[in-house]
Amino acid sequence: MKRTIIKIDEDLCNGCEACVSGCHEGALQMIDGKARMVSELFCDGLGACIGDCPVGAITLEEREAEAYDEIATIERMIPKGEKTIIAHLKHLKDHGEIEYLKQGVSYLRANSVQIDFAQVHNHSGAGCASKPASAVQHSHGGGCPGSREMSFAPAAPQAFKMASADVQSPSQLRQWPVQLHLLNPEAGYFRGADVVLAADCVAYSFADFHNRFLTGKILAIACPKLDSNQEMYVEKLKNMIVYSTINTLTVVIMEVPCCGGLFRLAQKAVAESGCKIPVKLVVIGTRGDVLKEEWV
Repeated sequence: MKRTIIKIDEDLCNGCEACVSGCHEGALQMIDGKARMVSELFCDGLGACIGDCPVGAITLEEREAEAYDEIATIERMIPKGEKTIIAHLKHLKDHGEIEYLKQGVSYLRANSVQIDFAQVHNHSGAGCASKPASAVQHSHGGGCPGSREMSFAPAAPQAFKMASADVQSPSQLRQWPVQLHLLNPEAGYFRGADVVLAADCVAYSFADFHNRFLTGKILAIACPKLDSNQEMYVEKLKNMIVYSTINTLTVVIMEVPCCGGLFRLAQKAVAESGCKIPVKLVVIGTRGDVLKEEWV
């Protein structure tokens, strides 16, 4: 499967070991004076080690890699003691990986592993089982602030009102980033989600896009005409379906011919996934009206 995982530039690596001590999952070790990836299974792809590297030798890349296994990671950590386990759980929580956090906590409790869970619950002032209400830092995209992964609660939906100096319809966006090239298809907010895949122009053409299509959903945007490496789009959509087990996929496109390519990419991803999920097609006219809306 393709997933985000770290890449180490050994020419830049100075052997300081900062990344190894910062990798609570145990995916990194020092070998022959250089930091080396020793287990793709234990690399969560969240990039905490990037911030620990003083020379910028670590980046993130998307490639074929063994699926991350939270239970195997927790089992590996138990002999290292409570402090390491707590650091790992905090790491997951800070990056919004709530499902992995739940898996780890459930395993520890089921196997009567005693740790001070209050240190995890009280970290940053949020509860273990709740999603962070504010932006969550994630070093996805090589550390670029514009592609830092965030999950947040949208405003309560309301009836659409004409924009004025005093009235603005609240955003229903629940995560960042939104561009498909920048999205991690295994991010926690995709798990079991209703996903909207929208052509770039849709939100500019359909005035009530947020309330009509985005409320309660996770967003990905793309342009089938201008974006490069569209096979990567197919892989990402397929990973959302297979590994994040998204609930539904709504594809919203414009009526122009080139926009149909986005729906074909989605169809290809569903076919290659071998999974049957509900798919809705919505076509928006260039004057901003809904021309078609149907489950296909």
